[in-house]
Amino acid sequence: MFAVSLISWYKKNYRKLPWRNTNEPYIIWVSEIILQQTRVDQGLPYFKNFIERFPSLASLAKSTEEEVLNQWQGLGYYSRARNMHYTAKYIFTHLDGVFPNEYNELIKLKGIGDYTASAIASFSFNEPKAVIDGNVYRVLSRVFGILNDINSKEGKNRIKNLADSLLPKNEHTTYNQAIMEFGALICTPKAPKCETCVVTDICYAKEKGKQLSLPLKIKKVNTKTRYFNFLIFQLNDFIVVEKRTDKDIWQHLYQFPLIETSKEIEDPLALKKLNGDIINLKKVKHLLTHQVIMASFWHISIQTLPEKKSYLKIPLSDLHKYPVPKIVENYAKEYLTIN
Repeated sequence: MFAVSLISWYKKNYRKLPWRNTNEPYIIWVSEIILQQTRVDQGLPYFKNFIERFPSLASLAKSTEEEVLNQWQGLGYYSRARNMHYTAKYIFTHLDGVFPNEYNELIKLKGIGDYTASAIASFSFNEPKAVIDGNVYRVLSRVFGILNDINSKEGKNRIKNLADSLLPKNEHTTYNQAIMEFGALICTPKAPKCETCVVTDICYAKEKGKQLSLPLKIKKVNTKTRYFNFLIFQLNDFIVVEKRTDKDIWQHLYQFPLIETSKEIEDPLALKKLNGDIINLKKVKHLLTHQVIMASFWHISIQTLPEKKSYLKIPLSDLHKYPVPKIVENYAKEYLTIN
């Protein structure tokens, strides 16, 4: 009854999205990776631009990492883009450019976990695998009264077992789309539309008034605060950038020369023993999943650009060609102009 109700609702209410018009695994893979931490309305423009730039697995495999990161810029979670690039090259080189057609092989690929492997297996190859994303966790927890912490092993196992048991023998692919769409449009996190819910009669959360307390999710994240001091050396129409090479946030992206400190400072030039005049200071608070970046952008007037092996002198007009963190992109757009 539950699956039948959702499938019936979906066929009347689904959104027409580009990755629903195909069973091409490359298209579905890209869409699922982009949408893992991004709402559809936010992710759709990125998806369209990404597919326009890399229309096939071969085109992605033959591109450079820098080109991929540049196209991914603004989405965050850049390790996902690097993993996609790695996996595209692997499939192109070692699998003759052909995606594996079953879950057990898909999940072996770098950057493809249970959710993405299930989605590709279901939507591309019609394999009867329950697809479990955040929407599914929320719908099942509320409707069937799963009171376990969904971050716990026990909670995840209960949801998975329940999802598997609810998967219909027929139209399982449509059902997977339906339950995710239902969570996105009806059983939403903060304002569920219970008045239009097609399974409200069997919903535990509606009966108990627990819509906003389920799913139970106990956060155990320790947030770290870091202080970044970006030095903007600009001389005429040239600036200095450097590439982040350490295994850290924004790996392989470019940035302005950086000094990381344990607290806010008053004069970054003194730390680096550099000559120049600070002509502008912009402070920005940037929130990441596990970190808070307190960034200070120090715009510095200098007579000659500093020399350092890791520094790259580029025309300001070329900055858009380099993949940079969103926080750097925003500053550059607002404060850097060509003379």
